[in-house]
Amino acid sequence: MILNERTERHTHILQVARQMMTAARTAPKGKGIDIVEAAVVDGEELQILSRTTREMSAENGFKFFLRDADNILSAEAVVLIGTREQPQGLNCGHCGFAICTARPTGVPCALNTLDLGIAIGSACATAADLRVDTRVMYSVGQAAQRLGFLPGCHCVMAIPVSASSKNPFFDRKPKEEQKG
Repeated sequence: MILNERTERHTHILQVARQMMTAARTAPKGKGIDIVEAAVVDGEELQILSRTTREMSAENGFKFFLRDADNILSAEAVVLIGTREQPQGLNCGHCGFAICTARPTGVPCALNTLDLGIAIGSACATAADLRVDTRVMYSVGQAAQRLGFLPGCHCVMAIPVSASSKNPFFDRKPKEEQKG
């Protein structure tokens, strides 16, 4: 049997993406409470994710959303990592409110945000160990959140994954808004 890397690349990236999800799941969590969710997007859903990111650029005026919308089309897959809203009850004040019960709806618990960051770092470290390219994109994460790709998550980040001869997620030029 001969396995050609070019024909096996997509299968390999999906295996890496699965390992990234496992790394996010097993990353340390505040108070040991698991509020992290993860998913992999590829195929038609990747096209939908790109379109939604582009639409959001038209709404918010951020041109880097356009760049990111195109950029994820260079990825084999996108790993999504998000957190469900769950105050940890420490009254730590890191969210800006002295006690958890004073925190208004929509203001995330700081520990939830820290858990998300640790999970993202663990997932990206796994990808780096496996020599695939990634970039964390909150723009695409917002589009995934809008699409409901991680139901119940109040904060979602996206990590496109690629195995090509050059990392498509760096040395990116600003995207100009398309006319017409």
